[in-house]
Amino acid sequence: MPYVNIRVAGTLTKEQKQNMSKGVTEAIAKAANKPPESILIMIDELPHENIAKAGDLLQPPK
Repeated sequence: MPYVNIRVAGTLTKEQKQNMSKGVTEAIAKAANKPPESILIMIDELPHENIAKAGDLLQPPK
């Protein structure tokens, strides 16, 4: 069973998470030749202040 963990800065809408999950499921099913029912996806939404790039904390979009 493929497990996929997606981490994003900030939050996504339920619709965005649904669309992302469908696309990732389709890609994994095709590439790994696995049934979509066997693919588990977890989405972690992280505050921008918990992520740094090049030594600087990310800022929320304006």
